[in-house]
Formats: sequence, C-alpha cells, structure tokens
Amino acid sequence: MSQYDVVIVGAGFTGLTAAYVLSKRGLKVHVVESDSCPGGLAGVFEFSDGVKVEKFYHHWFNNDTFVPELVKELGLEGDVITHPSKTGMYFNGRMWKLSTPLDLLRFKALSFIDRIRLGILVFQVRRIKDWKSIEHLTIREWLEPLCGKTVFKIVWEPLLSSKFSIYSEAVNAVWMWKKLVLRGGTRNDKGGEELAYFKGGFGRLSNKLVDAIRENNGKVTFNSRVTGVQASETHVTHIETVQETIEAKHFIFTPSFPIIANIFRNVGDPKWISELDRVKYLGNLCLVLRLNQSLSDTYWLNVNDPGFPFVGVIEHTNFDSTSNYNGSHIAYLSRYLATEDPVWKLSEAEYLAFALGYIKQMFPHFKESWVEDYKVWRTEFGQHVTEVNYSNYVPSNKTPFDNTFISTMAQIYPEDRGTNYAIREGRKIAKNLLNN
Repeated sequence: MSQYDVVIVGAGFTGLTAAYVLSKRGLKVHVVESDSCPGGLAGVFEFSDGVKVEKFYHHWFNNDTFVPELVKELGLEGDVITHPSKTGMYFNGRMWKLSTPLDLLRFKALSFIDRIRLGILVFQVRRIKDWKSIEHLTIREWLEPLCGKTVFKIVWEPLLSSKFSIYSEAVNAVWMWKKLVLRGGTRNDKGGEELAYFKGGFGRLSNKLVDAIRENNGKVTFNSRVTGVQASETHVTHIETVQETIEAKHFIFTPSFPIIANIFRNVGDPKWISELDRVKYLGNLCLVLRLNQSLSDTYWLNVNDPGFPFVGVIEHTNFDSTSNYNGSHIAYLSRYLATEDPVWKLSEAEYLAFALGYIKQMFPHFKESWVEDYKVWRTEFGQHVTEVNYSNYVPSNKTPFDNTFISTMAQIYPEDRGTNYAIREGRKIAKNLLNN
C-alpha cells in the first residue's frame, strides 16, 4: 500500500493550495520542497536582526479574486490590505509621476497627441475579446500600430527590453494585452491604481497554508530536492530525493519546466521531454536593499532609460509601512537576463557595486552610507517566454503517466505569473486529480 495518496513537488502557492484542498478532502498528502521555506518566489528571508522580507517583490491587484477567497477560507479575512500606489517612470535622466490620468497629461516626454494616444490605449485594448486573434503577432507588431512609433519607443520598448532581454522581440502580443487589460481594471474612482498586500507579508500567508495542511494530517518537508522518479510505462511509483525515496498513488509537480524535464529525463517519453524543453526562460537577479532613508516617494518606478539595466526600482516601504521592518526602508532592484550574461555570474558584493553606480545616477542625493544591509537573490527560471502561438506548444497539465500531473507558472497563460493565479491553478490541479 502506498504511504501517501498524493505527493506534491514544490511548496509555492500552487503546490500549497493543491495540498490544502486535497488534505481537506481527507487525502494523505506530502509536499516536498527544495528550499528552506514555503512560498516559492514569494518566500521570505531574515536579516540578522530578525526582520523578515520577501526575496522577490510581490503585491496583489484589487481585482484579484482567488486570494481573498483563500484568505477567507483560512479565517484571515481582513488581513488583505489595499493601498493606493504611486507609480512613476525614470526616463531621460528624470523622474516622471504616472499614477493618475493627470500625471499622464503632464508627461512631456511625449507630445500632447502621443499622450492622448497612450491614454486611450487601454480602451482600444479592451475591444479585443479573443486573445487568440493576436497570438500570432509579436508585441511590437501589435502595439506599435495602435500607439504609434514614438510612444512605443519611449514607453514600451525599454520595458520589454528590460523584462525579456534577448527575447524582447519574440514575445507574443497576448502577454502585453493581458497586462493592459488587468491594470486598467485596478483603478479607483479617481483614476489612481490600488494594490493589495497581506498583513505580515506573503511569508505569513504561506506559513498559514503549511499549518492548515499539517492540521489536516498532511506533511510538508523542506530542504528536500527531488532528483528523479521511479516509474512503469504508465505510472510514477516513487520520487527520489537527496534524503529518501517516497511512494505515492498520485503525483503533482509544480516547479519550472526545465526542472521537471531534468527530474523525468531518464524515464519520460523523449517527445514529452522535448515539449518541456521547448519553453524558454530568463533568470532574475533581485537586489534587496535595506536603507536608513527613502530613495523617493514612489512605490513602483519603471526604468525606461535605455542606459539603465533594471526593469524597475520597487520601494516596498512606500507601499507597506516601515514600522514592519524596524523603521528601515526596503527597496528592490530587478533585472531579467539570460543566465549566460556575464552579470549573472557576479558575486553579491560585485552586483551591489554594479547596482549602486546606477542608483547614484537615478537618485543624486543617495549615499552609500544609507545601505544598512542587502541581499542578492537569483532564480534561474524567473520568467518564461511566451513566443508567438504559445498556446500551440505549451505543455498541458497531463503527462505520459496516468497518475501524474504538472502545474507551473508557465501554464497560467494567457495570464502572467502571480500568486493570485498560482492559487487558482492549485485549486484547478487538485480538482483534476480528484476527478481522474
């Protein structure tokens, strides 16, 4: 008899949600995670004085629905806090506020006509109801005719280059369409954007999920990397970790496609493995700065200056109070890049020095003495690349094995990554398993 009904690989929000749903139904569940904490990319770390911070910046949108549903189910209703957010753009050596329609009208980096074209873009985008009708186009092919070459060059091209690096000209239009539609729906009655955060941070929520799974007699194991599987032609029977071999009736794998491909490479159908390998990824380097002063009053600063190698500067404590971080200011600098890029190989100290040079240019008042502490986090598979006609080749949740499913961030399409959709997919894959 199998020791477990279900083994789930990965304790991100997809894996934890699936485990929570299945354990509530009375199934004996074991979640296996290679990291030392839950949450996946929304996991946390501690500074030396115990202050907990997320490794990579996160927030929710006020129109997300799957997060509040889960929070309510966990008895934590009221712990989702909504704040207006201040957004801006760094372009041509100066900061521009872009939080409201009035800010857009003042954005003199564009001509008045181009400002109007940018402003009505969301309304043009909303007319598209069938995303598959634009999936064969790249973002440039679709967006440039809508907003004009100047708007595309100043506003969108730098962001795409920072977000998708060497693949910026390959990403299909659906990615941008979905972003614009979603962001257009997060505005308050004054036109400003409202975002949401969880009281105590995402780490508190992921730990609550772990507690709930364990209360349902489930098991969650950390620091346990899966190295392979044992399988017959039709069924996986065991997973192999560094520490042990675990038997189960059913399996769910939630890591990125390349990790899953490596786990199954010796037993999986070569055609299926090649489908997993087909999806490209970029790495992410995220510098977390703990400062004794604020860089600016902006939460989300898009970096549109082509000479700057970051997609954005996210000052987290302009969104969540400094009182939650012992009075410190927390800022993130994010860079997406191919792992072959020389910058990927920089040490933490080298990357800090690399970043501070640009911070000094962006914020001339900044002094290195402001840095109380820092940490560099890197993930090899930080962003999947949705090329044209992505829906035709992205692997499904099914695998060649009757008792095994996969559910990853790259399958959330046409939405992009995010904890809200990770929770949705966790429920979906649990339902699929129960109905199998």
